[in-house]
Amino acid sequence: MSFLNMSQDDLAIIPARRQFLLQAGALAASVCLPQSLWAADKKSARRIVSIGGALTEIIYALGASQELAGVDTTSLYPEAATKLPSVGYARTLSSEGILALAPNHVIATEDAGPPAVLRQISAAGVPVTILAANDKFEGVLDRVARLGTLIDRPTQATQLVEKMKADWQRAREPILARKSPAPRVLFILSHSPGQVMVGGKGSSAEAMLHYVGAQNAVQGFDGFKPLTPEAVIAAQPDVVLFTDQGLSIVGGIDGVLKLPGVAQTPAGQKRRVASLEAMFMLGFGPRMPQALTALDNALLKVMST
Repeated sequence: MSFLNMSQDDLAIIPARRQFLLQAGALAASVCLPQSLWAADKKSARRIVSIGGALTEIIYALGASQELAGVDTTSLYPEAATKLPSVGYARTLSSEGILALAPNHVIATEDAGPPAVLRQISAAGVPVTILAANDKFEGVLDRVARLGTLIDRPTQATQLVEKMKADWQRAREPILARKSPAPRVLFILSHSPGQVMVGGKGSSAEAMLHYVGAQNAVQGFDGFKPLTPEAVIAAQPDVVLFTDQGLSIVGGIDGVLKLPGVAQTPAGQKRRVASLEAMFMLGFGPRMPQALTALDNALLKVMST
């Protein structure tokens, strides 16, 4: 998921991204070359700049990694993607950095920007395609299918979709069969010791918690907001969930217990803290079924203590 490495200012404008999608969608419709034009120009190798870690993962899974000219900083998996030229963070792109890679297609999620940069890239004659950020399993399948069409790998995309559906069903079966009460989970996002946010309604973290049969412990706001001791204590979470990166930043479990209000919650009193790698847990890419199983196991493990 796309909020990785966001500043507090970035998070504050998340509600505006839907409006940008409408604008960017219109842009994409006007600047994307028809698939037939791709096929017509056989002499020109496709050079894709992928902006969004999940999109990069899908391109690798479809066997098209050789067509990648560059990626953004959230493209951390597979490891080979980290060796590719970087165009920087998805929300603070520069047209110069992207155009320097001589791409003939830029593919991004709706979180990419600023919009002016995308317009500059389009004006330079490079097709730009914006794919919707949909934090649902169905949204991942849609992106796989769309990318399969865009990069002329529809057969591979169909095969990947079918595999993901089978993996998802297997991952969901033990969750749906479970009779135990759903734990209350507080997701905390931390980029620095002084910047700690909690995931509310409609956040990517909440989507994963619902899939795993857990309750989001906070419901009074949408998206991500700064953590306050009053809100944490009122949430009374059974478990506090972090990304691996965020847990390291705050100093491990002992550091978590020093965060405002956490020690006064059931989770804090029992040291119930879980974490997973950020892009794995919240990337909403082709590894989503495996991420669901890993999150389920992590929550079960801490709840047993």
